[in-house]
Amino acid sequence: MSQRERRLSFVGWILFIICALFFIGSAILNGDLLYLAGSIIFLVACVAFLIPLVPRNVNRLAAPPDEDLRSKDSDPPA
Repeated sequence: MSQRERRLSFVGWILFIICALFFIGSAILNGDLLYLAGSIIFLVACVAFLIPLVPRNVNRLAAPPDEDLRSKDSDPPA
């Protein structure tokens, strides 16, 4: 999967999660337990589909960039 496809899939699943949250809110306001149960199951399913799209090393996103990739023992460029 290309980076663009991965990003679009991620955005799509985030939008589905937002919809699920609105469904849950509507179910609570209407007092409909069946609608609420279905909305919660929908939310859990959306999260399950989103998990493979999240980078495995989330700390990598917050880590500062490497200062210098060369070893300190190497000779300076001439």
